[in-house]
Amino acid sequence: MKYPQITHHGAVASVTGSCHELHMDEHHSLLVDCGTLLEPVEGKEPSAVNSVQFALDTVKVLVLSHVHADHVGRIPELLAAGYSGPILCSEPSAHLLPVVLQDAFSHQFGRSAEELEDYLAMINKRIVALPFDQWFTIVEADQLVCRVRLQRAGHILGSAYVECDINYPLESRNKRVVFSGDLGSSHTPFLPSPKSPERADILVLESTYGDRLHEDRASRQQRLEAVIDQALVDNGTVLIPAFSIGRTQELLYEIEDILRYKALAGAPFPADPEGIEAGSAAGWSQLPVILDSPLAASFTKIYRDFNDYWDAEAQERLSEGRRPLAFEQLITIDSHDKHLQVVNYLSSTKRPAIVIAGHGMCAGGRIVNYLKAMLGDSRHNVIFVGYQVKGTPGAAIQKYGPQGGYVELDRERFAINAGVTTVGGYSAHADQGELIEFVTGMSEWPTEIRLVHGEINAKKTLGASLNRKYATKKRAVTITN
Repeated sequence: MKYPQITHHGAVASVTGSCHELHMDEHHSLLVDCGTLLEPVEGKEPSAVNSVQFALDTVKVLVLSHVHADHVGRIPELLAAGYSGPILCSEPSAHLLPVVLQDAFSHQFGRSAEELEDYLAMINKRIVALPFDQWFTIVEADQLVCRVRLQRAGHILGSAYVECDINYPLESRNKRVVFSGDLGSSHTPFLPSPKSPERADILVLESTYGDRLHEDRASRQQRLEAVIDQALVDNGTVLIPAFSIGRTQELLYEIEDILRYKALAGAPFPADPEGIEAGSAAGWSQLPVILDSPLAASFTKIYRDFNDYWDAEAQERLSEGRRPLAFEQLITIDSHDKHLQVVNYLSSTKRPAIVIAGHGMCAGGRIVNYLKAMLGDSRHNVIFVGYQVKGTPGAAIQKYGPQGGYVELDRERFAINAGVTTVGGYSAHADQGELIEFVTGMSEWPTEIRLVHGEINAKKTLGASLNRKYATKKRAVTITN
């Protein structure tokens, strides 16, 4: 067998569940990510779908691109299956990962506080934090030398694409394999856009948005502002389902800017809440922005702590004395009892508010209680800012809400009378143009590209576009989708 070889243990026929094994020779391999499959699979229990069913005897290290659940959620199963090696990731990811795994481990396995503490101590011993743009040696032997390097991917804080440099000294042969992880898009707050690697022989490339271009991201904040304005006219609550890491922090960053601008400009407040003069500008400085997710609050603190990884625009706001992730109107809800009180208060009064709560696809988390209490009331509005996977409650609300349909939540039907709006441009994934640019920006284009992490049409469309680019340069490429 000619090495290197790649085996995909997830995210081949799905958008989630990323897990890729790079076989360097018959005795050495590494894993890039070990994520949870989030899409429902007919006839299979989630525990069966997300179990680790591959041999681990050659796996020397686990390298993480970033800490979203569909890239790290199977780590508890991986450890239970016998993996005992190190977990390599960027420095910000090293701080984020224990928070993610604590949540996953407690929910999936329901362990006691003592068991959870022991588990996290074990995780922390395994984590090796790597700085960006520095090579780290994995294997060094007469017949094989392998180094890995993390480069900024711009997807969420700490996200990386993984470069693997494999040298076979006895054969005088070298291969560069690059795993894109999830690549970020342009105009994303906080983080610099990713830069293409120098070269790759084999590229494993995500394709989530391989068949489309994002809406104008430069104007997305203005579109969000317009939707919030309209929603507040109804004296109801604006519900924004969002994932705890990445999307939540972007929303807070842009909402702070919207409210600050409106207050400074003296813009009339569209709602007429109790105690505020109708049409006055005072409402903007009193509008509560409720972050109802302990997990998101933990991640937001880490984002604040790692503000040296923010981009130039975000750094400028800090230098002006602004607090994009800790502004005065931001209210964080910790306890479950307080959460229920807020749900009851907002559903029974005419007090306008903006609520950000997980899960981003409404498949669990505190957003479900808000939806149960408010979907039937036309005063409230749901704003989707993220991709809704088929089969999830979020996708059903997005599709059937405008038709006055219903959605099933916890096996109960709820009528959708609330407003439902989708604001595009908030995807944290690169679109087709940016994915192609990631490839064509290399000094040496890959001779093999494997498209993963995308639906069938997205992969086929991206593959066809890449083939056309290669044809114009008269270069050969093998594209697997």
